[in-house]
Amino acid sequence: MSEKRHVLQVENATMQFGGVVAVNNLTMEVNEGEIVALIGPNGAGKTTAFNVITGVYQPTNGRVSFYEKPMVCNHPRGKMEKLYKGQNPKMYVHEHTLAPTPDHITKLGIARTFQNIRLWKSMTVFENVIIAKHMRAKHNIFSSTFRVSRKEEIRMREETEALLREQGLWRVKDDLATSLPYGLQRRLEIARALATDPKLLLLDEPAAGMNPQETLELASFIHDIRDKYKLTILLIEHHMDLVMNISDRIYVLDFGSLIAHGIPSEIQANQHVIDAYLGVVEDE
Repeated sequence: MSEKRHVLQVENATMQFGGVVAVNNLTMEVNEGEIVALIGPNGAGKTTAFNVITGVYQPTNGRVSFYEKPMVCNHPRGKMEKLYKGQNPKMYVHEHTLAPTPDHITKLGIARTFQNIRLWKSMTVFENVIIAKHMRAKHNIFSSTFRVSRKEEIRMREETEALLREQGLWRVKDDLATSLPYGLQRRLEIARALATDPKLLLLDEPAAGMNPQETLELASFIHDIRDKYKLTILLIEHHMDLVMNISDRIYVLDFGSLIAHGIPSEIQANQHVIDAYLGVVEDE
């Protein structure tokens, strides 16, 4: 049986702001078809890691590869050469610096949601999703000017309708996105991400603000979209029941550094993880 292909590889990634190291020498990988969780206490550096992967931040050092092709790469330069507190400062000096913008990374096939929902507030549910569809549109300036992209527009509207029906959002298609209940806003944000036709989906605390029943439904939903859309999923989450139920593997960050990696049963039994979440009681 052949090994699964690497979809995402983060190698020695360090993100330093001034003298503060938010992510320190992070190395992790996500394989095709997996659901992988990145967990850790508040302030551990999880969202910063997502921002490095998706081009919001250029890492101070390290490399990120997508389907084994380098996508992001940097090394300490300028004033940061002296300020740098991370590891391996010279490892990527002789490699090309790569700093794609978030829209370029989305076009490559990586979509994400955010810890704080970022829907277009003045637009309807339908408009939020079809705008995301336009990222994959095949028209150009000529076709847009002379209205020969009508077939493309019809196709996008049909696909938007199908996606909203699949996600149980068609009945609210004309409602303002921000008028929806919180759980449906979360689902809409995921639907909008799916509209970009991703291969890798990053979910930043998708269960935040949800009640136990909504969280249970979310677990089933994540499995369903993984299978239906043939996705690979990386998520940040604080709901440990959700993480343990749906994850194939788990990475644990604490103060920006990786302290554990393994399958759910290994993480549950890991004393370093228990100490990070509950605190260490020092001997008197």
